Amino acid sequence: MKHYSEAAVERMMKVQEVIMRALAKKIRWYEAAEILGISVRQMKRRKDRWDRQGYDGLFDRRLGKPSPKRVAVSVVEEVLRLYQEQYYDLHVKHFHEKLKHEHNIKLSYTWVKTALQTAGLVQRRGRRSKHRKRREPRPLPGMMLHIDGSKHQWFKDGCYYDLIVVLDDATNEIYYAQLVAAESTFTVMAALRAVLETKGLFCSLYCDRASHFFLTPKAGERVSEQHITQVGRALAELGIRLIPAYSPQARGRSERCFRTWQGRLPQELRLRGLATLVAANEFLREHYIAEFNRQFTRPAQESGTAFTTCQRKDLDFVFALLHERTVARDNTVNYGNRVLQIEQTKWRFSLAGCKVNVYEHANQTLSVVYGPHVVGRYDQHGVPLAQPALAQAQRKKATGGKKRSAVEMAPLRKATKNVASRRGLEKSRSKAA
Repeated sequence: MKHYSEAAVERMMKVQEVIMRALAKKIRWYEAAEILGISVRQMKRRKDRWDRQGYDGLFDRRLGKPSPKRVAVSVVEEVLRLYQEQYYDLHVKHFHEKLKHEHNIKLSYTWVKTALQTAGLVQRRGRRSKHRKRREPRPLPGMMLHIDGSKHQWFKDGCYYDLIVVLDDATNEIYYAQLVAAESTFTVMAALRAVLETKGLFCSLYCDRASHFFLTPKAGERVSEQHITQVGRALAELGIRLIPAYSPQARGRSERCFRTWQGRLPQELRLRGLATLVAANEFLREHYIAEFNRQFTRPAQESGTAFTTCQRKDLDFVFALLHERTVARDNTVNYGNRVLQIEQTKWRFSLAGCKVNVYEHANQTLSVVYGPHVVGRYDQHGVPLAQPALAQAQRKKATGGKKRSAVEMAPLRKATKNVASRRGLEKSRSKAA
């Protein structure tokens, strides 16, 4: 008898036991075939080989023979060499695409993954968490957008940056993706305004419970509906609903999207030699977002769109930090250790004691607004943003470009006693009449 593995011997003993039970008429032949997972004809061939060859006839005749689909050793060595030397930081799916499109090595994804795991170049992933019910995507683009930030070493230089991404729930299309030093209120507002200006108004925004979106009084509990953040106030002015997510699994689409970004973007930046935020963001805007959408965007369930045109012309004030202040008696406003002086207006003598809104814009300038009136604009230090060149040009245009010389006026003469008495007499007569 040939030498077979323990698994093959166990399999042979099971086949022999089933055949013996069928010969003893304890089970039927079709029942024996069902137990072994083969057809009735194959079951009869196994019985005939057992009659002719004995125990050796029960073994699988493919044992000891090379597979006709076996990959050549040279191809295996080339695949392992490419991964170790050139694509060492790509995940398996990304590496499999590079083999197919750039090196014309057409192997199955499962084979590439098994080869890398067997060679110890890729770790085996652990078991997944418990089963969760899938939420159906929205039927139309613009009904729900996801926004989130991912902190990662995008340049592989030891420094962490945040990638802010806005994607559509219906199609997985990326509308915005930019790298920033840190996720904040201003960076989130910049992302939302960019989507608003390019696509239009959307219905709702799905996000995590970060402090610039919501206030969570106690960790793990629901967000506060009374306290509205700056981002919440801006979206409320635009009529956009802000929806909080209470677990990473709830925003699984954005989490899976970031897993794809982390497995592809750092490698694309390295292959192109991009190592700065400016260069990386330009590459994202000009090339990679479109490439990403071509590969991972799916069609919506229904035709049409839920985006509408934004009619607001004051987006500079919508996407700004808003704080309320009371004007002091000297017509000044205190804001962030800065004193903002309000100049006199034509429509009101003084704003002392009035409630005004102070807007801090993305470019760090300040605006003071009273009702519909902008009563002051200031730089980041609180200095009024005067325009002397423009004012001088307007004055020059009003005077025709000529300088006006001072004219000496004659002093006014006082009325004499006789003139004054005559005027008083005329007034008394007019009253009597």
